[in-house]
Amino acid sequence: MMRKRRKRGGRLACSCSSPVPPPPESRRPAWTGMGRAAPSYAAGAEQRRRRRLHPPPPAALFLLFNVGLLLRTGDCQLQTPCRIQKCTTDFVSLTSHLNSALDGFDLEFCKALRAYSACTYRNSKVCRGNLVYHSAVLGISDLMSQRNCSKDGPTSSTNPEVTHDPCNYSGRIGARELRGGEQTPPTYLFCGLFGDPHLRTFKDHFQTCKVEGAWPLIDNNYLSVQVTNVPLVPGSSATATNKITIIFKSYQDCTEQKVYQAVTDDLPAAFVDGTTSGGDSDTKSLRIVERVSGRYVEMHARYIGATVFVRQVGHYLTLAIRMPEELAMAYEESQDLQLCVNGCPSSERIDDSGHLPLPVMGQLLPHAASTQPRSVYTLESATTKCHEKMLVKDIYFYSCVFDLLTTGDANFTAAAHSALQDVEALHPRKERWHIFPNSGNGDMGKNSKLSVSLGLVCLILVAFL
Repeated sequence: MMRKRRKRGGRLACSCSSPVPPPPESRRPAWTGMGRAAPSYAAGAEQRRRRRLHPPPPAALFLLFNVGLLLRTGDCQLQTPCRIQKCTTDFVSLTSHLNSALDGFDLEFCKALRAYSACTYRNSKVCRGNLVYHSAVLGISDLMSQRNCSKDGPTSSTNPEVTHDPCNYSGRIGARELRGGEQTPPTYLFCGLFGDPHLRTFKDHFQTCKVEGAWPLIDNNYLSVQVTNVPLVPGSSATATNKITIIFKSYQDCTEQKVYQAVTDDLPAAFVDGTTSGGDSDTKSLRIVERVSGRYVEMHARYIGATVFVRQVGHYLTLAIRMPEELAMAYEESQDLQLCVNGCPSSERIDDSGHLPLPVMGQLLPHAASTQPRSVYTLESATTKCHEKMLVKDIYFYSCVFDLLTTGDANFTAAAHSALQDVEALHPRKERWHIFPNSGNGDMGKNSKLSVSLGLVCLILVAFL
């Protein structure tokens, strides 16, 4: 009877340390039974010990060493991954709330770009073979060239412990959200007033109102805006704005109360006290910028994240404002009469459910009475005139047509066009820039042309009542 025994060696292990070659397997059988005597167990053990002490050939050592390096490199890369996605996420969070039309955009954007560049540099070794990383590096270089950003300078920080500027609304809100673990940028609202007058509320409702005299557009805990409207044409209820008063209320140490006032033919580039800024002379948390002398000024209130545009077009004024929702809605119950918040009272409306009826090309507009001055524009010529500046037939286009038919003043074409430009500069949501009349796509069948034409005639008649 014979038995065969086998002793197995260990398996190859993989780790970040250099691999250790396993002992060779012992395959020498031990025979028992009849015949020649087998070598003793002690003799077999001595032979195995001698084989283990014999060094492996150099080629095998070289192969094992290189395999070990590859294993170590692979394992250590898993332990220290490329963090380019984190760099990109931080950059997006730092820039998502910025608006290129607002003052200080380039400064903040360049700071965020430098922080993005520094983050990619810290990950250059572990991201060496990552295509996303190399694309990001090239993209940063292109953006810095486009914005004329210097490579050296201050950087934005995503560290929630970094102190923030209390007179910078964006930085103040960003620090607050980081402490709370949120990354949601603040919501901004837009309100505009132009023409005779046409109002776009914070809720993007479009109205045409009478509102003769002084009316509050905004009246909250941070800002008050009041407009004064005067009749456009004798015997007509249509009005236009000839005076705007804006009060920036005092806020902590950022600014004392500042009052700005503009009237027809007097659009100053300073507050009523003669200053052009509020707060510290270095930070200028509130300041006025004159874009066109006597015709167009901007006010930037960094401490409340608000921007105001005031223009004079022809003999009348227009206004556009953008501010954070949480501040725009911070008011008492007694302050509920705000045209930008709740729109015009129903008794002051001269539009049809928030939108002007669609005019029809080629129709002549009858006049309210023979005693009223005749407009030099027909419906067709007014449409052609407005189309010269506004290619999209949205509510701004039809407001232009309405104003020309009502007043005969070609300056209202420029007023409607500049109002739309202000929307594009300040409104935070591009998909809402254009508001279209209630008819939907604006295409009308032959059967509907008569009713729409009558609707426009009725609207003009109402304006003269």
